[in-house]
Amino acid sequence: MARRIATGIDIGTHHTKIVVVEEVSGPEGTGIHIIGTGLAQTSGMRHGYVVDAEDVAASVRAARQQAESTARVPIKKGFLAVGGVSLDEVRASGTTIISRADQEITELDLEKTLEVAREAAQPNFLNRRVLHEIPLEYRVDGAKSLGEPHGLKGTRLEVDYLFITCLAQHEAALTLASESADIEVIDRMASPLAGSYVTLTKDQKMKGCVLANIGAETVSIVVYDEGVPLSVKVFPVGSTNITDDLALGFKVSLEDAERLKMGRLGGSMYPRKRVEEVITARFRHMFELIDKHLKSIGRKGALPAGIIISGGGAGQGSVSDIAKGALALPSRVADMKVSADSKIRDATWAVAYGLALWGLTGDTDTPKRQRFGGFVESIQKFIKQFLP
Repeated sequence: MARRIATGIDIGTHHTKIVVVEEVSGPEGTGIHIIGTGLAQTSGMRHGYVVDAEDVAASVRAARQQAESTARVPIKKGFLAVGGVSLDEVRASGTTIISRADQEITELDLEKTLEVAREAAQPNFLNRRVLHEIPLEYRVDGAKSLGEPHGLKGTRLEVDYLFITCLAQHEAALTLASESADIEVIDRMASPLAGSYVTLTKDQKMKGCVLANIGAETVSIVVYDEGVPLSVKVFPVGSTNITDDLALGFKVSLEDAERLKMGRLGGSMYPRKRVEEVITARFRHMFELIDKHLKSIGRKGALPAGIIISGGGAGQGSVSDIAKGALALPSRVADMKVSADSKIRDATWAVAYGLALWGLTGDTDTPKRQRFGGFVESIQKFIKQFLP
């Protein structure tokens, strides 16, 4: 029986991560096992955007070689994360009159609402690629449907959609970098959604929460409520801005500023209280941006599961307390449930791991058997996970 293996690729501004997972069967049923990881320093990226394709390809190639060495299998195909400042979102609604004579809602009616919504949002798609089309809410004759409306009866169907997009040029550059490293890209997913697969629970998504990934040069968020991703946003600020602030504030080199940030440099010239003030000020700025966005989508102070923080910036000791104060929400640092023998130690691997999991199963909770390579319907499976 052929082994079922999938690979997730996360090309970050500072690091490229690759995770290889395999579906395994045991006495307790089918499960997922991480069989390989690869980590390489990224060159050729700025704010998550490719500025030197050859350097990025070299970074992917280095991570691939390491992952192949640990997994002991060749990596030929993979699922790619798309992040960076080019990620954006568009909302649009589609309306249709029920087509059947008996007024029962069918797949054809849903396809029609998507077509109408896409047409309404089309001006926002110029030079952009649509990564995901997620239904946010269904209404039948003006009344909200609490579930998928198939089989319901009515005369008019309305659906609100969230379109997650990225610059087509950016997506093409990331794909080219991966394929230049001899990895065929099967499909792509927005980084914040991929990370949410393995850092958020179903209960957190249902109650309402925001997952914030603090990267080197960007902060990316995904907001969930009632199990549905309501919003995806990326801000052009990250943990390197803290290093820059410390370098300017204490008139030291970037290398010493990084050591200050990590608590590896001290003394009377660098009072810890002053260092913490600089770090806190930058984190507050980040969370103020998030708070402003939550207000714009009507979720300010209205997410009972609070904010979950991941990424390299989550390692700063006081970040959770700063977020709690700035957003007036419960706050904690993200964690992932992985086996003790896994080489994944923290949630900085969440995006690559989430991608691999999605690629293998098409379902982040219940693995389903399907032909490896039969991913023509993968995006439909992805959308169905977010149906209200």
